[in-house]
Amino acid sequence: MMKIYEWNEQEQQGASKAYIPLGPSGLGGWLVLVQIGMIAMLFSLVLKLLNYNLPSFNAEYWGMLASKEGELYHPLWAPLIVFEAIANLLLLVLCVFTLVLFYQKKALLPRVIILLYCSSLFISVIDYIFLLNIPLARETSGGRSTRTLVRSVITCVIWLAYFRKSERVSNTFVR
Repeated sequence: MMKIYEWNEQEQQGASKAYIPLGPSGLGGWLVLVQIGMIAMLFSLVLKLLNYNLPSFNAEYWGMLASKEGELYHPLWAPLIVFEAIANLLLLVLCVFTLVLFYQKKALLPRVIILLYCSSLFISVIDYIFLLNIPLARETSGGRSTRTLVRSVITCVIWLAYFRKSERVSNTFVR
């Protein structure tokens, strides 16, 4: 009987040596907004790939925009279509990887999520430059591309600062 008690006492002493954060931790607080944003990004990227990127490679659409015989031809349409498809696919993979790290509370997450936000911003800038150089795209965007770019900049600045300075982040992502 004595040995069982000693073992339990040793187990309790070992448990007290475990990491217990002195401050906020867990997936609460502002991290709830990050979760919502990443899940929304995941669904948005899937919808973009299925509804816009993949259909733009069909022969009729491609021929109209990217073929020299097409009625809406511009030499930048083909690179833009390919760039957006590859960029959205890469962002989707990075978003899924980030969500896995997020829910596993891995210490690597702050660096990866900063990479995700910066990549999204970089892609928005490249996309914006493409759209400014294609007259039809510039006319039909109606300012959406500018709003998307501004939103990417604001999102990137806010969450980069949060993931670099937050006590909750440093206490939560420790594995």
